[in-house]
Amino acid sequence: MAIDDKAVKGRGASMQPPNRFEQRSYGVLHWEGVDIPEEEEPDPITRRIEVYPKTIVNRVDSPDLPFKWSLNPYQGCEHGCSYCYARPTHEYWGYSAGLDFERVVLVKRNAPELFERQLRQRSWPAEPINLAGATDPYQPLERSERLTRRILEIALAYGQPLMLITKNALIERDLDLLAPMASKGSVQVAISLTTLNEDLRRVMEPRTSTGLKRLRTIRALSEAGVPTMAMIAPIIPALNEQEVPLLLRHAAEAGAITAGYTVLRTNGAVKPVFEAWLRQHFPDRAAKIIAQTSDLHGGRMEDPRFGVRMRGEGRFATNIQRMFKVLRRRYFEEEAWPDLDRSHFRVPPRGQLDLFAEDP
Repeated sequence: MAIDDKAVKGRGASMQPPNRFEQRSYGVLHWEGVDIPEEEEPDPITRRIEVYPKTIVNRVDSPDLPFKWSLNPYQGCEHGCSYCYARPTHEYWGYSAGLDFERVVLVKRNAPELFERQLRQRSWPAEPINLAGATDPYQPLERSERLTRRILEIALAYGQPLMLITKNALIERDLDLLAPMASKGSVQVAISLTTLNEDLRRVMEPRTSTGLKRLRTIRALSEAGVPTMAMIAPIIPALNEQEVPLLLRHAAEAGAITAGYTVLRTNGAVKPVFEAWLRQHFPDRAAKIIAQTSDLHGGRMEDPRFGVRMRGEGRFATNIQRMFKVLRRRYFEEEAWPDLDRSHFRVPPRGQLDLFAEDP
């Protein structure tokens, strides 16, 4: 449901698309309503809702992803990226994939305890887990919630291999845990890079770290011995596509080992959110971006098929693939990305995690 097509300061979405699982939807259609002051704006404060799931480690069956397990301590993401593929997951909780996704964050309060319980199961194969994948484990709430840090403490104590992906420099806070994990080959980090244009980042990814901060984070991680890659995602035709060579060069200079990419795909409710955002902020090229993105996915803004949904197909997809391949060969070493080592996994005696307790 649109909110008068007005951009919301500090948020990526400006609408509440109907929840596909709900028969009714609620929202503000016009700010000039009789009982609503014209100057009123949507509540800018992020709501935290504590939830207590029964499990936290989920099996991933997608052949497009290089991991079998994922763990998400948060549901919803303050970063507010207008293009985020995870927005539709909020509908399972009864919320909208629009503003709700970035204004209502579910905090899985018992995530660390559930994670440790999973690792103590005799049947656990100690295979790598991706943290997080659906939402960013270092979104702003993590600064005070510290769920991701507690999960890292457990992973270090058990020797459990992890992969992390984030676009927030807050990850540097946990270098004291990531460095010893890296020394055992049990951690990899991907830093998401989309643009070095601050005007674009400010509206496209409103509550994320700047591009320059992310490059400094790549350098800090690399200098600490943490294998780090640059994830150029998503590549959006006619918006950030022209920045790809610059992003790869700067990422390599900062110490990234390798780089990967995905192209934009607006699955489900992401489509109306992203298209509304485009028309608000880039009306001069919205039609071009939509047309070229559709060309990547057989005439639609997304393609659910495994094997092609991440990279697209057709002439634009081929051009992006060739460009990326040439640039990656120029700036990075071939086959330099190490495998995660799970040989250090062990189940420590109860109470060993008390070593990580902070002094009062």
